[in-house]
Amino acid sequence: MSRQTIVAANWKMNGNAELAAQMCRGLNDEEFNANHQVVICPPAPYLALIRANISNSQIACGAQNINENEKGAFTGEISALMLNDLQVQYVIVGHSERRAMFQDSSELVTEKIAYALASGLTPILCIGETLKERENGQTEARLSYQLAPVIAKVGIESFKNIVVAYEPVWAIGTGKTASAEIAQQTHEFIRNYLASFDADVAQQVPLLYGGSVNAKNCEELFAQADIDGGLIGGASLNVEEFKKICQAV
Repeated sequence: MSRQTIVAANWKMNGNAELAAQMCRGLNDEEFNANHQVVICPPAPYLALIRANISNSQIACGAQNINENEKGAFTGEISALMLNDLQVQYVIVGHSERRAMFQDSSELVTEKIAYALASGLTPILCIGETLKERENGQTEARLSYQLAPVIAKVGIESFKNIVVAYEPVWAIGTGKTASAEIAQQTHEFIRNYLASFDADVAQQVPLLYGGSVNAKNCEELFAQADIDGGLIGGASLNVEEFKKICQAV
């Protein structure tokens, strides 16, 4: 069985109600490969609007973050219960901006992953290294450091229900993109690392590339053996460009 391919749109703190409606209209009539999933992750205020406007069964809605607690006095946070209530299926966890700006440690990311899984959500686990770490030959050590606590907490079997997104921090929103060869080498390392715990599970995990993916470079990136789609930032704010990326898989 071939792995599921996924293209997820991470709007970050961008977009509005008009874009949400336009994106759904633009994608609802598209025909995708039967094994392909499109996920739209807008800011939290637009989750319900996206959900209400999706009519294509191969399009899903995802959140950009989740709190590790079921409920409580956590002003401004969003819980899995709320996402379930909105019929949200995916949630981005551990994005580099969350790790850097909001101090989401690998331990906290692990707790969020565990809670998302227990709540029936599919986490998109983001991992990646900084430019300094890559230049110092620390890429593999950094990725292992981010994956290890998740595996220890939820077990390798749980990765059948986790999507892993590799996002080199130095290529997010910078216009820089890892070459297809470098991206493939890193994805191959990630799959081999997972395979060191369970080879069968590793072959089932969708691995996405994120880092200034656009309509011009997506085909070469997605053609690589261990790249199963992308987590798309800026290019996902343009309906026509995002449609091209979705079709490129």
